[in-house]
Amino acid sequence: MNGNNTLKEIAEVLKSAKTVLLFPHVNADGDALGSCAALTRALLGLGVQCRILIEDKIADNLAFLDDGFTTFDGNIFGAAPDICVAVDNGEPDRFPKRKEVFYTGRTLVCIDHHPTSKPFADFNYIDPAAAATGEIVYDLICAMGAKVDKKIAEALFAAITTDCGNFQYSNTTRRTFEIACELMDTGFNLVEVSNAIYQNNPPQRIKLEAEIMGTMELCGDGKVAIAYVTQEMLRETGARLEDTDGIINVLRGIAGVEVAALFKENDEHKIKLSMRAKSYANVSEVAQEFGGGGHVRAAGCTLEMTMTEAIATMKPHIVNAVNK
Repeated sequence: MNGNNTLKEIAEVLKSAKTVLLFPHVNADGDALGSCAALTRALLGLGVQCRILIEDKIADNLAFLDDGFTTFDGNIFGAAPDICVAVDNGEPDRFPKRKEVFYTGRTLVCIDHHPTSKPFADFNYIDPAAAATGEIVYDLICAMGAKVDKKIAEALFAAITTDCGNFQYSNTTRRTFEIACELMDTGFNLVEVSNAIYQNNPPQRIKLEAEIMGTMELCGDGKVAIAYVTQEMLRETGARLEDTDGIINVLRGIAGVEVAALFKENDEHKIKLSMRAKSYANVSEVAQEFGGGGHVRAAGCTLEMTMTEAIATMKPHIVNAVNK
């Protein structure tokens, strides 16, 4: 089906199912996992069996969102799911190890907010104007007629606050604040959730941050901050790649920096690049040129090359983005 469906249409499809399997993108962030957790709770409350299929360990600061909802078992229901839903991603290549399971769903759904995403499923709702997929899921849950209780509110707040930089990023809108206020009305513990997300760093993450900052390079007349993390750095600090989440914002927070770029080594010849812009640069254009995507101010891509090659290749493109 081309273009978007309505949330009401998707709500009716989901409510009619017996089994639903959700697919967040690889290395699920707060928006992906929070959106999935909220939708899972809502569907379970309506009598629909729902689970979240993952392929990697959940980040420590997001573990509170999982209440037995996640699974590594693609055959959790003993048969093909009635519905498979891609959440916070617009293509199955964003969850490569689960892609085959996704296509076993009798009906496929996509719920996303990335502007580079294109409708590909039987039912699609892609809204680049939404600050987070969590905003869309909030409206979807309301369309299903499910009650947004404290636990659902916790998950949705986690989704929204992490994807809009705790309400500091340019994607934050009036609607973002309106939804946050409505979630607050449920009485969920804002401080407890915020502490779990933002004040819960293990010591090894702090050590890793110090190592990463030691690699920092300023270029483009100080408008670009580049840093990297290798597998060796992870071994030395005892940290995991997921522990790099948020470190790019430290780079972007440097005075005069418009774009922060963090290169992360998955293996010797696979580098994941994350880019964040502060106010005007379009990093999505840079990412798309190398097969990636994302938002105008937050995007990334994967490079099949060594770390040295990746930095040398991407540096001029990133500098060009801040000088346009």
